[in-house]
Amino acid sequence: MNESRMTWYKKGLKDGIPIALGYFAVSFTLGIAAKNAGFSAFQSMVTSMLINASAGEFAGFTLMAAGAGLLEVVLMEAIANARYLLMSCALSQKLSPDTPLHHRLLLGFYLTDEFFGLSVSVPKTLNPFYTYGMISLGAPAWAFGTYFGCLMGNVLPVNIVNALSVSLYAMFLAIIVPPARKNKTLLVLIIISMLASYLFGILPIVSEISSGVRIILLTILLSGAAAILFPIKEDVTNES
Repeated sequence: MNESRMTWYKKGLKDGIPIALGYFAVSFTLGIAAKNAGFSAFQSMVTSMLINASAGEFAGFTLMAAGAGLLEVVLMEAIANARYLLMSCALSQKLSPDTPLHHRLLLGFYLTDEFFGLSVSVPKTLNPFYTYGMISLGAPAWAFGTYFGCLMGNVLPVNIVNALSVSLYAMFLAIIVPPARKNKTLLVLIIISMLASYLFGILPIVSEISSGVRIILLTILLSGAAAILFPIKEDVTNES
């Protein structure tokens, strides 16, 4: 049993190398966003250690930098990270029924899009130590990348800091562009989201609302409308 765990752990380490490199690069720019929100390098590192979510952290730092209230931040974090509830439920189906609770809790805590994607692709039952191997590299890379990003944000010239900050937006573009090219409905929804965000920022009444509340309203309205108008059909095909 121990050999099996070590084998899976080493495989997870190997597969986690590119994830860790990507995490360090992205979290470096996240650290710059944390600096703009008034966080110290140590505080930003601890935040990344406790919140393993790029979109969630970026949304939180952005709202704090804009002076949003605690309720706005909590609501936005709940919305931005709600997908992890579904991922956790899906990943639990890959685990053996006798998997101890502490393994399930650890996997749920460190679950990210990348860890989830590789973990669910494992044939048959998932050995938690495979995911632990990826986590062993990815989680420290994410935390220390945020630390050094915040630290260097205090040293680098302002124009370089602003240039590096753009890379975080590039990450989001890299996420939405490929599926948008394949799904015309998704492409239309993305364009509508951009236009709605712009209009919410210039219209007389809604523009007076804080940016945090505007983000929450747009997220709920657009995602809700998309779910009602364009529901995803379930695959009911039975596996042989």
